[in-house]
Amino acid sequence: MYKLRTKESFDSAHFLSEYNGKCKNIHGHRWTVEVEAGNDKLAEDRQNRGMVVDFSDLKNDLKNLTKELDHSLIIEKGTLKEKTMEALQEEGFKIIELPFRPTAENFSRYFFEEMKKKGYRIMEVSVYETPNNVASYMED
Repeated sequence: MYKLRTKESFDSAHFLSEYNGKCKNIHGHRWTVEVEAGNDKLAEDRQNRGMVVDFSDLKNDLKNLTKELDHSLIIEKGTLKEKTMEALQEEGFKIIELPFRPTAENFSRYFFEEMKKKGYRIMEVSVYETPNNVASYMED
């Protein structure tokens, strides 16, 4: 099995709704997303001969996904009052609503699925919330 790894980072704020602890408050992270793609065989086409995939393509696709989330407030849909959302939007803040609680675990699956949609054979995705705390997702 051949494997490639690349990573990208983004900065954003989030909070954990209905959480009993410090993370219930808005706080920020420098998230690092590490993607591992693999294959049993190397490509044979002229352009990518001898490669699992082109590193540039893998890195650019991941970079585009992380760029969408960079310097934003990421929230789980429905966790802020309508008046609060309106006020934040009126101020011009970049708010991204996701259908899941913005945890490292959920982000690892999110990036796994998004990179898979782009046609990569993804083996594992790890998301670092801090340099010491990481969550990973892989399929069985």
